[in-house]
Amino acid sequence: MNNIKHHLKHWHIMAICLMICDALSIHLAYFAALWLRFDTQYSHIPGNVFHTYYSTITVYTIIAICLFWVFRMYRGMWRFASYTELVRTFAGSVTASLLYSAFVSVFFKRMPLSYHVWGGGAQFVLLLAPRFAYRLLLFYKTAAFKNAENTGRVMIVGAGSAGQMLLRDISTSSELHDRVVCIIDDNRNKWNRYIDGVPIVGGREDILSAVEKYKVTKIYFAIPTADAENKKEILNICKESGCELKQVPGLYQLALGQVSVSTMKDVAIEDLLGREMIRADLNEVFAFLNGKTVMVTGGGGSIGSELCRQIAAHNPERLIIFDIYENNAYAIQLELKKKYPDLKLETLIGSVRDSRRLMDVFSTYHPQIVYHAAAHKHVPLMEDSPCESIKNNAIGTYKTAYAAMLNGCERFVLISTDKAVNPTNIMGASKRLCEMIIQSFDAKIKAGRADEIPQLFTHVGENSVDPDGTGEVFQNIKTEFVAVRFGNVLGSNGSVIPIFKQQIAEGGPVTVTHPDIIRYFMTVSEAVSLVLLAGTYAHGGEIFVLDMGSPVKIDTLARNLIKLSGYRPDVDIKIVYSGLRPGEKLYEEKLMAEEGLRKTDNKLIHIGCPIPFDTDEFLQSIEGLMEAAYSNDKEIRSYVANIVSTYHPNNPPVMVVKDTKYAALVQ
Repeated sequence: MNNIKHHLKHWHIMAICLMICDALSIHLAYFAALWLRFDTQYSHIPGNVFHTYYSTITVYTIIAICLFWVFRMYRGMWRFASYTELVRTFAGSVTASLLYSAFVSVFFKRMPLSYHVWGGGAQFVLLLAPRFAYRLLLFYKTAAFKNAENTGRVMIVGAGSAGQMLLRDISTSSELHDRVVCIIDDNRNKWNRYIDGVPIVGGREDILSAVEKYKVTKIYFAIPTADAENKKEILNICKESGCELKQVPGLYQLALGQVSVSTMKDVAIEDLLGREMIRADLNEVFAFLNGKTVMVTGGGGSIGSELCRQIAAHNPERLIIFDIYENNAYAIQLELKKKYPDLKLETLIGSVRDSRRLMDVFSTYHPQIVYHAAAHKHVPLMEDSPCESIKNNAIGTYKTAYAAMLNGCERFVLISTDKAVNPTNIMGASKRLCEMIIQSFDAKIKAGRADEIPQLFTHVGENSVDPDGTGEVFQNIKTEFVAVRFGNVLGSNGSVIPIFKQQIAEGGPVTVTHPDIIRYFMTVSEAVSLVLLAGTYAHGGEIFVLDMGSPVKIDTLARNLIKLSGYRPDVDIKIVYSGLRPGEKLYEEKLMAEEGLRKTDNKLIHIGCPIPFDTDEFLQSIEGLMEAAYSNDKEIRSYVANIVSTYHPNNPPVMVVKDTKYAALVQ
C-alpha cells in the first residue's frame, strides 16, 4: 500500500477524486431527469422506465469516464481553469450523452425525450461544478487577501491586450500581494468602463490625481506599441508620482502572450530620452561578417565587449579580442565561450602602443575587419595626463591602422566621439587626431601611395617593414578606413549614470558639474549597431554620425534618476553643482559646421563630409608629436593645437565643491 502511495502523484489523486465525483454526478443527473419528468414523484416513475435507467447507468458511467479521459478532462490544472477547459468539458459531456441516448434507444425501451435532454444538461452542469468551484474558491480567497490594507495598490497604464493580460495575472495570482485599483488609457471611449471590475478612470492627464485618489503605490506601464515620444511623456508624468514604476518588455512578449508581472522590467533612464531606438539592418551585417576573421581592440570595454557579443552572434570565421586589461578580456571570453562553444575565439593581451605586438598579431591571424575601440576616454583624467592621451589614442590608432594596412585588412572602423568636434580638451583633440589619421591613411591608399605613410618607431632596434626599399610590401593594399562618431553611451564604464546611481544608493549628494550642461546620449546597443553599419556601408574616408535627437540636460537626467529611484530631488537626495572642470564644455557638437552632412538609407544616420587638410604635412607632423608625447613634454597641448586647427584648450574656473568625494565624471 505504501508503494502505491509513493508512486501516485498529486494529480493522480486529484484525477481519481474527480472520476468518483463524475460517476456520482452522472447517476444523479439522469435520476434527477426521471424525477423531474414524472412531477418529482418517485412513485410515479414506471417500473420498466426505472429498470432501463438502473440497467444502463453504471455501464454508461464507466464508458463516459473513459471518454472524459480521452478528452483530457482529468489532466487539467483546475486552479487555472478557463475557456479551454469549459469547451473540453462541454465536448466530452455532449459526446457521452449522445452515445448514451443512441445506445438506450437501440437496445432498450424508448425513454422519454426529456430524460435525455435534461439528463445531458444536468450532467454538464454537475461536471463543471467541482472543477470551477475550486478556482472560484481560490479567486475569493485571493480577492479577500488582496483587499487587505498591506497589499500593493497598482495602477495599470494601458487598457489594451497587454494591460488586460497583466490585470488578470495580478488578479488570479495568490503569490502576488498586489491589487489593481484603477486603469489609465487615452482612449476616451474606454473611460468610466470596467475590465474585470477595475475602473478605467481617464487619460494620461489624470494619472497624478488618480494616484492620490486611489492611494496607488505601483504603476505598471503596459503599452508596448507606444512610440518613443508618447512613452517619454507618459513615463515623465508617472515618475512625478513617486510610485514604483515598471513596464512591459515589448511587443515580442505581447505576441507570445507572455505579459505578466514576472516579465515586467524597471523603467530605465534611456526610456525617458524620447526618441526611437536606432535599428541596424542585421541581415546586411550578417552577410558582411559571416565567415570573416574579425578583431576588436579594447574588446573588454563597454563598447568593445558589446561589439564582441554582436559579432559572435553573426557567425564569424574567427573573433579576436585584443585588450591590455586582462580582467575585462577574461570576463568577455568566458561569456562568449559559454554562449557560443563552437566559436573560434582568440583572447590576446597587448597594447595598441606596441607596434611589434600588433604586427605579430596581425601577421598571425590576418583579421579582415578591425573595430578599433581601444582608447582613453575620461576627459578630466586625460587633462591631468595629456601625453598619455596622445600616446594611447593618436599613436595607438596610427600603429594599429598601419599594422592592419600591411596585413590585408579589408575594413578598419575607428570608434570616435562627439568630443572630437571643436575640442576643448586633450581627449577630444586626440580623437580628432585619430579621425585625421584614418582619413590620411584612406587618402594615401586610394591614391596608390601607401608607401608614403611613415612607419613610427618607438622601440630601439625595430625593423622597417620595407628594409630593401622596393616598396613591394605596399602593393595591392585595399584597406578602407572609416570613423564612427558617438555621443555619450548610457551605462558605459565611467559614464555619469553609474556614478549617479552609486551616489543615490549612498544617500547623496548627487553632483552635477553645471546646471546648464547638456549632452547627447545613446544606448550601448545603438552604438554597436552604428559601428556595425559603418563597417557594412563604408567605402573609405567617411565619418558616420548618428542623429541622436535632442540633447539632454545632465541636471534633468540626475533629477529623473533620483525620481525613478523613488526619492525626491533636493528633498531626499541633494543635488550639488561642482563646476566645469578643465577641458569640459557646456555642450557637445555632433559635427563641425564645415563638414556638412550626407544622408544614408537610415534617416537617423548621416555621413560627414571630411574637412580637407594637407595629408602630407599632417603625416610628417605625427612623428614629432609622438616624440613630444613620449618625452612627456609639458607643451604637448601646443603641439596638438598646431596640428588640429579646431582644438582650443579651455580651462574654466572651477567652483568649490564641499565634498569632492562625489564629483561626477560628466563626459
